[in-house]
Amino acid sequence: MNRIRTAALILLAASIAAPAFAQSAGADTYKAKCAMCHGPDGTASTPTGKAMKVPSFKDPAEIKASDADLIATTKSGKGKMPSYSTKLSDAQIKEVIAYIRTLQK
Repeated sequence: MNRIRTAALILLAASIAAPAFAQSAGADTYKAKCAMCHGPDGTASTPTGKAMKVPSFKDPAEIKASDADLIATTKSGKGKMPSYSTKLSDAQIKEVIAYIRTLQK
């Protein structure tokens, strides 16, 4: 009985820690690779973001964009945004998109 409780606690802790880790990893990558243009809050209110006319992630069109659309844009680039297909792994890109979704709330 004690083993079952221990196993349940371990599973519970792992299920809580996994999303927090993914969000943290996404946040770290975002800060390192995206925030210079998109801003720390995703509103693109940085000098570079304004100069390059980067859309805010809070813009209704960006909120409506699917994860697949955002992944494709990140991988291929768009406008003045470079491609990140060789700079970030698929997992890192998905973590960043998940983090961006938290900025849109």
